[in-house]
Amino acid sequence: MLKAGWLWRRWLRRGAVGVLAENLSYREVASGVPPLGSTSPGALNIFDRSLKRKQKNWAAQQPEPTRFDYLREEVGSQIADRVYDIARDFPLALDVGCGRGYIAQHLNKETIGKFFQTDIAENALKNSLETEIPTVSVLADEEFLPFQENTFDLVVSSLSLHWVNDLPRALEQIHYVLKPDGVFVGAMFGGDTLYELRCSLQLAETEREGGFSPHISPFTAVNDLGHLLGRAGFNTLTVDTDEIQVNYPGMFELMEDLQGMGESNCSWNRKALLHRDTMLAAAAVYREMYRNSDGSVPATYQIYHMIGWKYHDSQARPAERGSATVSFGELGKLNLMSEGKKSQ
Repeated sequence: MLKAGWLWRRWLRRGAVGVLAENLSYREVASGVPPLGSTSPGALNIFDRSLKRKQKNWAAQQPEPTRFDYLREEVGSQIADRVYDIARDFPLALDVGCGRGYIAQHLNKETIGKFFQTDIAENALKNSLETEIPTVSVLADEEFLPFQENTFDLVVSSLSLHWVNDLPRALEQIHYVLKPDGVFVGAMFGGDTLYELRCSLQLAETEREGGFSPHISPFTAVNDLGHLLGRAGFNTLTVDTDEIQVNYPGMFELMEDLQGMGESNCSWNRKALLHRDTMLAAAAVYREMYRNSDGSVPATYQIYHMIGWKYHDSQARPAERGSATVSFGELGKLNLMSEGKKSQ
């Protein structure tokens, strides 16, 4: 763990205050956490952020939190693999919405010099997983990062940004704290996540109550993600999708695991209560429509992986418009293969 000192205190914006916390060595708790229920000006207020903080704190305090870590650990390892694919070292890195540190545990100190981890849930930071990398935990909101401009060589984020009210601002904040030629490697849930659960609840609620309410939070479309990254200032973008399918004994076991992950719905327009008959009907619909041959039911998690770079003069850039010396119509006339064989 990093010792207290002025060497890294300068990376925080004004208003940060150092405190001693249990099991954390010396940690910097930043003023980046806004008042409960607040959101950035002009943003759509879709999610109850104070409720999400409570959900994540509750999940981190459970007797066996590792029981529900399987999905976050898998995606964390995928992000770590993408970091290793970049042929460079990162003296200073930041994990936005780190949870219990699911990315840091898969990285090593040869690649990452020092690792700052931020989250809105203090209990998750207190119960973070072990890693060989010197680590500092910072209590901060994804939309209000308390760091100075051009601070980090690498920023990562895993399964956290889908709960922010102002995703454009969060991406702009990440771009702001990156150094020129720094890279952002992230992952978030996609639009087809838990479509089986969504359809089952909607069908059951329509049949039993004559209409339905949203029970699965809204997600960003993959077409919009590239546009948002570009709008935030990133270039050389890479966005791809992946699906992870997990089998459960039934719908109620799935919902229990979602609660244990801290992934319960926190939309303001969520329905406070579902009737018992509706829940039982939804479980029956789920099993009837999606049951596997062994009797289990699947749940699909769609993952959007993204990579974006902050501009630097040394980066490759497209040639100026009109500078081409060969037209596309002439490409078929070029005998590149035969010329290559002659040169050999």
